[in-house]
Amino acid sequence: MTEKARPRARSWRRWLWLGAGLLISAVFLWLSLRGLHLEQVWRDIQSANYIWIVPGVAVYFLAVWFRTWRWHYQLRLLKPVPTRRLWPAVAIGYMGNNIYPFRAGEVIRCYVLYRDEQINMPASLATVLVERIFDGLTMLIFVFAALPFALSEIVDQAGSAWLIQVSVVATVVFFLALIVFLYLAIRPERAACVYCWLIDRFVPAPMRARTREIADRFMGGLVALRSPRDMLMILFTSILVWLTETLKYWFVMHAFPFETSFFVLMLMTAVVNLATTIPSAPGYIGTFDGPGIATLAAFGVDANVAASYTLVLHAALWLPITVLGAWYFVRKGMRWADFDRAQAAAAKLADEEPPSETTPATVEL
Repeated sequence: MTEKARPRARSWRRWLWLGAGLLISAVFLWLSLRGLHLEQVWRDIQSANYIWIVPGVAVYFLAVWFRTWRWHYQLRLLKPVPTRRLWPAVAIGYMGNNIYPFRAGEVIRCYVLYRDEQINMPASLATVLVERIFDGLTMLIFVFAALPFALSEIVDQAGSAWLIQVSVVATVVFFLALIVFLYLAIRPERAACVYCWLIDRFVPAPMRARTREIADRFMGGLVALRSPRDMLMILFTSILVWLTETLKYWFVMHAFPFETSFFVLMLMTAVVNLATTIPSAPGYIGTFDGPGIATLAAFGVDANVAASYTLVLHAALWLPITVLGAWYFVRKGMRWADFDRAQAAAAKLADEEPPSETTPATVEL
C-alpha cells in the first residue's frame, strides 16, 4: 500500500467504526426505551431530589483520583510522575471518551503524558490496556461476589439468566487477555522472539527497525505485571475505583422513588461497564443505558423509574468530568486538532522528540 493510500484506508476504517458504533447505540436505545411510558419517565426525572447528586459527584471525583493514583503506580517504573500532575491528563482523557468517537480519550491522555512528561506513547498505551483488563476483572469480581446476595431480590429469572451468560463470556475474554499480557510481561525474551519473527515476515523491510522499537517500548509498559505485588496493588486500586463509583450509584438512587441493595448496584455497575466495552457512540450512549435499565428491572424496579434513574445517573457521570477535562484542555492551550493528532501519533506510534508544551498545536507527530 502506498503512503498516500494508507491514511485514506485508515480514514475509511475509522468512519466505518463510527458508523457501527452509532448503529449499536441506536439499537441499544431502542431496546431500552421500547415499551416505556416516556411521559412518566420525564415526570420522574423532573421530580427527582437532585440534592443527592452532590455527594454522588464528590465520590465520583474520588474514584477518578483513585484511577489517577493507579496510573501513577503503573508509570513509576517508566518515570515517577506525581499524581497531581497526572490528574489533568486523566480528566482530559475521560472528556475525550465522552465527546469524541473511537474512545479517543485513552489515546489523548497518553498524548498529554507524552507532551508534558516525555513518556513515550507505546509504553503508556500498554499501561492503559492493563488498566482496562483489570477493570474488566474487577467487574467480574463484582458480579460473582454480589450475585449470591442479590439473587433473593430478583423477580425476572430470564434477567438473571442473561446476566450469568454475559458474565461467563466476559470471564473467558478477560482472563484470556490477562494470560496473554502476563506471558508478554513474564517472558519478555520469548515474546520478543515471537514478535520479531512476525515483524521479519510480515512487515516491509524499511519499517522493521521502527516496528521492533515500538514493540520494545510497548513491552516496557507491561513491567508492572512482572511483580505479584504490583499486580495485587493494581487489582486493589481497581476495586477501590469501582466500589467508590458504585457508591455514586447508591447516592443517586436516593433521588428517586425506589430502593435496592448495594449488591444490586454492584451488579449494575459491572453490567453497564462491561457493556460499554462494545463500540458505541461517544459517551457510551445506549450501551450504558439499556443494560442499566434491564438490570434494575430484573430486580423488581419499575421500568420507567429505572429509565429515569439510569438516564440521570449517566448524565451525572458524563457532565462533571467532561467539564473538568474541558477546563484542563483549554488551560493547557490545546485544540480540537490535538485529538486527531493524538490518534495519528498512536496509529504511527512515532518516536520523534516530545512536543513543546507551549506549541502543542503545531507539532507533527
